[in-house]
Amino acid sequence: VVPRAALSRSDERRTRTADLAVAQLRQRLIELFPSLATVRLEQSWSGVLGVPRDWCASVNFDRATGVLSAGGYVGHGLSGTNLAARTLRDLILERDTELTRLPWVGRHARNWEVEPIRWLGASALYAAYRFADRREYATGSPRTHWVARAANVVSGR
Repeated sequence: VVPRAALSRSDERRTRTADLAVAQLRQRLIELFPSLATVRLEQSWSGVLGVPRDWCASVNFDRATGVLSAGGYVGHGLSGTNLAARTLRDLILERDTELTRLPWVGRHARNWEVEPIRWLGASALYAAYRFADRREYATGSPRTHWVARAANVVSGR
């Protein structure tokens, strides 16, 4: 996941895979599976994580304006976009289907806090999760560290 830029700016450097992050993940992978030490990674990718305030994806279609929206997949975009597209198709065609009755249809999350509060909050949460990951790894504990649990409460997860 690419950390978000301050003031919601789009920073091209942040949309490319960070070499350091890939190297760190590769090292962890080798620690878990030593036989992969000689295997070369062919590709890596990253992206900005789209997270609505309530951590719930949504699909919306305003028939009056013709505006469609779908998003907030919170890291599950690969499968979420497929389901969203099929749901939007049924909404456009005015079909009453299982998809159009899903709770994400017509859902609107409240807005995030204004900048720079939003950026400060996101940065603090990244730091908390990084700290918790390091502690869990260092101790070998399978339990979620209390800092991560607290961050989950703060973030609404």
